[in-house]
Amino acid sequence: MRCAALPLLWLPLAGAAATEEPTREPGSPGEPPPGLALFRWQWHEVEAPYLVALWILVASLAKIVFHLSRKVTSLVPESCLLILLGLVLGGIVLAVAKKAEYQLEPGTFFLFLLPPIVLDSGYFMPSRLFFDNLGAILTYAVVGTLWNAFTTGAALWGLQQAGLVAPRVQASLLDFLLFGSLISAVDPVAVLAVFEEVHVNDTLFIIVFGESLLNDAVTVVLYKVCNSFVEMGSANVQATDYLKGVASLFVVSLGGAAVGLVFAFLLALTTRFTKRVRIIEPLLVFLLAYAAYLTAEMASLSAILAVTMCGLGCKKYVEANISHKSRTAVKYTMKTLASCAETVIFMLLGISAVDSSKWAWDSGLVLGTLFFILFFRALGVVLQTWVLNQFRLVPLDKIDQVVMSYGGLRGAVAFALVILLDKTKVPAKDYFVATTIVVVFFTVIVQGLTIKPLVKWLKVKRSEHHKPTLNQELHEHTFDHILAAVEDVVGHHGYHYWRDRWEQFDKKYLSQLLMRRSAYRIRDQIWDVYYRLNIRDAISFVDQGGHILSSTGLTLPSMPSRNSMAETSVTNLLRESGSGACLDLQVIDTVRSGRDREDAVMHHLLCGGLYKPRRRGALRCAQAHASSPPPQPVQRRSYPGRVVREIWQSTCPRKPPRLCLWTCRQAGTKASHPWRAWHPHPVPKPQL
Repeated sequence: MRCAALPLLWLPLAGAAATEEPTREPGSPGEPPPGLALFRWQWHEVEAPYLVALWILVASLAKIVFHLSRKVTSLVPESCLLILLGLVLGGIVLAVAKKAEYQLEPGTFFLFLLPPIVLDSGYFMPSRLFFDNLGAILTYAVVGTLWNAFTTGAALWGLQQAGLVAPRVQASLLDFLLFGSLISAVDPVAVLAVFEEVHVNDTLFIIVFGESLLNDAVTVVLYKVCNSFVEMGSANVQATDYLKGVASLFVVSLGGAAVGLVFAFLLALTTRFTKRVRIIEPLLVFLLAYAAYLTAEMASLSAILAVTMCGLGCKKYVEANISHKSRTAVKYTMKTLASCAETVIFMLLGISAVDSSKWAWDSGLVLGTLFFILFFRALGVVLQTWVLNQFRLVPLDKIDQVVMSYGGLRGAVAFALVILLDKTKVPAKDYFVATTIVVVFFTVIVQGLTIKPLVKWLKVKRSEHHKPTLNQELHEHTFDHILAAVEDVVGHHGYHYWRDRWEQFDKKYLSQLLMRRSAYRIRDQIWDVYYRLNIRDAISFVDQGGHILSSTGLTLPSMPSRNSMAETSVTNLLRESGSGACLDLQVIDTVRSGRDREDAVMHHLLCGGLYKPRRRGALRCAQAHASSPPPQPVQRRSYPGRVVREIWQSTCPRKPPRLCLWTCRQAGTKASHPWRAWHPHPVPKPQL
């Protein structure tokens, strides 16, 4: 495939081709040998990579120009502007070359443009939110896609039988079902491009976007099955073929997920041993994720589902194994590739629509398709949501259903699939191509332009871009343990029970296998929160123009803001200076040696915030205090651990165990003897 480029680049090539005359080969009989050339134009040798580089440059410059006006980008989605720019460029190319050039080829789209977008979405997808709504996502992705495909195809066939479609559209029921299978799937690229600018709440976004990712398996199966039936002919289809079609749905979906999880395991295991070769860590992430996509595509499985599960499964372990610089490189490289691919896709969609030789128009088919995809999408969402609300703790209200119905966008996946149709087997291919282009443009441009005012008018809850506080995280984990304990007590193995089982299995086996020991030891949640809070305080202190004093005499000069110094350098500096000690700026760490400083700070932290140390460690702590001058008195903060420790000491006068925090599960299992559950020592009977 030839990549798209600037139309002006084509002009000298067209002129050169028009004036080109047949020349003889150098060294042919009757010709003298050529002399030394000072300059030689060798465009044919660098044509393909040069056009690719220019096309990416044009896409990047287009994004820069669009964002120069904040008012324009706030009203019009970027995807709409890119499609309009593609239409303009396609018209210029058609006027100059007298033929359409630079089309969106299915092979280039599926093998090169789609993988970085899906990998970015799967790798940075909030796993907790995704699995909390997995039931709703699977329902909309599987049942909803099947409903939309069959109802749309059958309705279009009925429209043809009623005479509302032109007789020149020669299509059977299987042809319309094939068209319904490719036009009914929600496109992940279009949903991601539009919904990220609308900023709806996280639950609504994850349901619609998760549906667009997971319905790929259903779309691939329906498309291949219907296409095979069309090639076989309706008279030759047997009952076993229908059973094979149903079985292929499970094979394609589960097989794609299995391929992604296998490569996620390999990626996490490989990054465990890259401590001495940090430079190849980002390369391994992209290489193995792309290998998962190609492997699934090679085996005719769901490649989108494979790379999604690969990103979801490996992120936790990969982020713990690789360095901070590698995490930054992976993040920005992945975002850059996804943004460039998305830009190129929408521009090529606009250019491809200009080629009128590949499509034919029929108003009845186009209008009927637009009406049916909107109607059956809304009806399916209402029916499925009514069923799901019978089991959801937080039901989806009517406003959410309106946004989900209106947010079923179609995009480049449908266009690439309709281009792959064989015109000899499907005579109405040109009409299907024109209808698909109209549907894609209508959903991306019209619905993309109106969905933001619709969200504001309906007062849909918007997403809040802030990290949860320590209090929110504490309550979230507390409720998780309470719900898991309640399910365990009543004997109901529900979602919270199995999630708790998975966390125990992950902590006991997977984390120890896929994480290096140093990364696994620092995975303790209390230490992790404490470390992040200290880093945040230190960076805030630098933002305010202060300086940092450590025991090693390290000093950062006063500066007006953090903009004058890279954030990574501040973070690395704090990490290096506080890798083994407390980074709390309110603690005065004027001790003599590094080992004594670490012991003293650790002792103060454990005594003040977590639990009371054992008596056998008192001598060692005393030695640490004796070797260091007494710290200055500071104001002690109130920690949840201190409250628990005081309650425990007031309840049990004897020496407590090392860690005096009882989980809800342990409390629930001893519900039959509550007094013995909270008092491990026998209680003397009262004297009569």
